[in-house]
Amino acid sequence: MTIRVLLADDQALLRSAFRVLVDSEPDMDVVGEASDGAEAVRLAGERRADVVLMDIRMPGTDGLAATRLISADPALAHVRVVILTTFEVDDYVVQSLRAGASGFLGKGSEPEELLNAIRVANGGEALLSPAATKGLIARFLAQGPDDDGRDPARSDRLGTLTGREREVLVQVAGGHSNDEIAERLEVSPLTVKTHVNRAMAKLGARDRAQLVVIAYESGLVRPRSE
Repeated sequence: MTIRVLLADDQALLRSAFRVLVDSEPDMDVVGEASDGAEAVRLAGERRADVVLMDIRMPGTDGLAATRLISADPALAHVRVVILTTFEVDDYVVQSLRAGASGFLGKGSEPEELLNAIRVANGGEALLSPAATKGLIARFLAQGPDDDGRDPARSDRLGTLTGREREVLVQVAGGHSNDEIAERLEVSPLTVKTHVNRAMAKLGARDRAQLVVIAYESGLVRPRSE
């Protein structure tokens, strides 16, 4: 299946570069370009995009607002958003995840990293750039409206999970793959995948990135101090 990619960036030169790169892959096809967030939301539906490469800073409707609109639209539930940012070590990291993005990537990343990001996001996995450490993401996720960042509503929803599903959720929040979780918990990767899918369904998460957000904001996983 060809991955349908939408490019959203206010710089035409960058869009052109991304188009050449993406269209060079046999399993990808650029189906549209947007110069602002509002256009990205519209084209995501019209062009039936699978993955949107979304610049975070655009005039008018920015990338975060556009991501929220896409995530909130049931008709676009299949669309995955990868946020592109020049700065990976600021609060855009957590804002991107909270907005519903499947992950983020620095604009200075290598071409193969960008292509891998598209495939990872399309597969429903969480994409967290190597430049953003788990500790950094954890600290930002803890900076919520409350002193400790805990979301009572999400804490209550954890009660719907089985003990094993909670265990798997903790491992997902740690950035571990299904194979790594399977080895840690001494179960099969298929079993892990089943638990992840059930946790996503019960918690209303679009993908693994959203599971990471829920794990921290519910208080199930606490940020590290280092």
